[in-house]
Amino acid sequence: MNLLKRTLLNSIASISVTILALTSASALAADADVAAALAHSDRPSGDSAADAGRMPGDVLSFAGLETGMDVFEVEAAGGYYTEILSRAVGSSGSVILQHPPGLMGFVGDGIDVRTANNRLSNVTVSISNFDELDAADNSMDIVTWILGPHELGFAPEGNSLGDAAGAFREIARILKPGGVLLTSDHIAANGAGVEAGGTLHRIEESIVTDWAEAAGLSVAATSDIFKNAADPLTEGVFAPAIRGKTSKFLVLYRK
Repeated sequence: MNLLKRTLLNSIASISVTILALTSASALAADADVAAALAHSDRPSGDSAADAGRMPGDVLSFAGLETGMDVFEVEAAGGYYTEILSRAVGSSGSVILQHPPGLMGFVGDGIDVRTANNRLSNVTVSISNFDELDAADNSMDIVTWILGPHELGFAPEGNSLGDAAGAFREIARILKPGGVLLTSDHIAANGAGVEAGGTLHRIEESIVTDWAEAAGLSVAATSDIFKNAADPLTEGVFAPAIRGKTSKFLVLYRK
């Protein structure tokens, strides 16, 4: 075998091994075990009662969550998703639990319970407004904002939680190229405007998409798993007749 042929064959073999290694690594990375996170023995007992309605397995599969990912959780509230994300991304991944100071009164001791004694060792807490996200440029694989964009129309005690355009610019800033924003919220009727966030705690999907696209993100996928045709879209989300049964959008945006 001449030298040129031997060199060519060795190069092909080397490339094949590299492709196989990358394929194996990708397969491993894609195996975020959300089911194991949901069944973890240290998970607070009250969380599982919400699983049927919140469908975290479906939601995180839709988002493409992988082990080793870095996730920024906007408006994490009491940490229901924080707990799941932390264990699903594993020790090679990380989660930043963000919540605005103006809404701390709504979470009680939830954040402290989640993070006490370093029980979720890959989680960092950040208390900031939505337009001041504490993460480096191009550092996050996924940003999640679950049931929260409507807060941009809500000013508790007259205090803004952040500028809408600024908030989405911040999300785009911290996402890696190709990274995604996963968002859902209670749907408001067409024409309700941003003000519905302060009155009904709802928002139109089109408003969120306009903000996302203005920041340079594009719609990657949508899901109807939380849609409910029986929701009139005009009642507050805490009204007894509709609480827990609101129609919600679920959208994935990509940078």
